[in-house]
Amino acid sequence: MQTTLLIATSNPHKVDEIRAVLGPLGITCESLASLVQTIAEPEETETTFEANALLKARWYAQQSGRVALADDSGLEVDALDGAPGIYSARYAGVGETRQARDEANNSKLLTALAAVADAQRTARFVCALSIATPDGAELASARGTFEGVIGHAARGTHGFGYDPLLVLEDGRTSAELSSDEKNARSHRGAALRALAQTLSTTRMPDSIAPA
Repeated sequence: MQTTLLIATSNPHKVDEIRAVLGPLGITCESLASLVQTIAEPEETETTFEANALLKARWYAQQSGRVALADDSGLEVDALDGAPGIYSARYAGVGETRQARDEANNSKLLTALAAVADAQRTARFVCALSIATPDGAELASARGTFEGVIGHAARGTHGFGYDPLLVLEDGRTSAELSSDEKNARSHRGAALRALAQTLSTTRMPDSIAPA
């Protein structure tokens, strides 16, 4: 398979994770930084990860003229009735930089769970992926999850977002995994492997329009 996908995110960590899984399939992954034009982010108006992923894939495909892959991902905490969910990236609503937003989100989550017992701190990362063409057709989609519990303090220097808080069965946080381990176990890795399985039987466009 030889094709190129525009990865519709400004998050370089996500691009690296996607490229690590899809690259060996012969798929070239290009980030939004590869575009000549700047595309404004769409308003995420849907109520599920899957619907928001498709909304974003269609938007960036239509605006760029390229086949685009978008994801919508976040953290679901059972004790918070699934929150922060689709609002994970803007949970605290403050922060001028990605790092500042991550720190504010993590702080708010720990405060919300301060009185919750360990046994009730179950949670999971969710990732929904969608690939769309410039005419709005959805070529493929997939979903993956990554189960754990929310710890009481951030640990680890790898990853981003809530990675330092999700404690896995082996006692490590998601942020304490190597890149290879995370790709093999994470919600995004699971969704990407499911997507790759779908792509193996899907006719993909061989090329994309120049930006």
